[in-house]
Amino acid sequence: MSLTHEIKAEAQRLGFALAGITSPEAPPHWPVFENWLAQGRHAGMAYLADERARARRREPRQILPGCKSILVLAARYPDPGNTGAFEAAEAPADDGPHGRVAAYAWGTDYHLVLPERMKALAAFIEARLGHAVAHREYTDTGPLLERDLAQQAGLGWIGRNTCLINPRMGSYFFLAEMLLDLELDQDAPFQDDRCGTCTRCIDACPTRCILPDRTLDAGRCISYLTIELKESIPVELRSSIGSWVFGCDVCQQVCPWNRFTDGRVDPAFGPRPGVPAPALVPEIALTPDAFNRKFKDSPVQRTRRQGYQRNLAVALGNAGDPASVPALARAAGDPQPLVNECAAWALEKITGSRSAGSSIPGV
Repeated sequence: MSLTHEIKAEAQRLGFALAGITSPEAPPHWPVFENWLAQGRHAGMAYLADERARARRREPRQILPGCKSILVLAARYPDPGNTGAFEAAEAPADDGPHGRVAAYAWGTDYHLVLPERMKALAAFIEARLGHAVAHREYTDTGPLLERDLAQQAGLGWIGRNTCLINPRMGSYFFLAEMLLDLELDQDAPFQDDRCGTCTRCIDACPTRCILPDRTLDAGRCISYLTIELKESIPVELRSSIGSWVFGCDVCQQVCPWNRFTDGRVDPAFGPRPGVPAPALVPEIALTPDAFNRKFKDSPVQRTRRQGYQRNLAVALGNAGDPASVPALARAAGDPQPLVNECAAWALEKITGSRSAGSSIPGV
């Protein structure tokens, strides 16, 4: 067995579902990324336009001088349409409104899991060779065009929804990369565009954020609005967010290629109780300590309590349940402006008055 095959076999043993190898040459979609930045489609993510980061995305060797190969890896997370894990974890105990959390955030934060697996893989490579190998590892944490590299490594194609799609496993997986000062056998790029004439993702997107060139208008994307955005969600987009309180899976849920997945789940990313579909009324009452306890080592920590409460308030407003008015009235008095403004909006949407809570006994 060649070293390349040994490395791929060890990656699979460590929990990676896919592994491919490409070169550190300039990614072919680099001009598309530059045009996307020039149009301001990255919204408030200014770090993406940083000159040093842009140069590294264009020339991965600037990250690791001497890099000869890039190992691209994928780990699976739950497919909400093909696994019973969601139902097992979320048997609602009440009739109140529930929110929705993107499937990648149901379990442990991948930033805690995948780097450890890559460190173990690097140790395997060095033990196999008997000497140190210069390397760098990333998983959504460094200046790389990950999906472009994954396509070049043969893992799949970039769909209209901007996700990387594998014909056997769909699109519900994380990507990770290892830059190596090591010559390995490269995989052929995935050349086919198997989206065909399908536009289901574009048609289904609640905020119409998917653009014709297979990029997103990030400022309209529900994932950006509920996670990356640190300010108030634009009023004109709140109703379109529906019940999503952290991320969004709509464009993946409607993708026909996800019908062919087998529903396997990496145990590290299996759903925690109360996370996939949180009960909105109890959740908006979480104290900072309760929030930190519930979401310890969870991707939901990324939005912090005030961002999460903001999202919950918007989801409650969209649910329109009068029974949630007392909870919203209390949230409207939250010391965080991000929370109380959206709670007041939700109150007005449900009752027609932003001060509806003032006449409620005990509020």
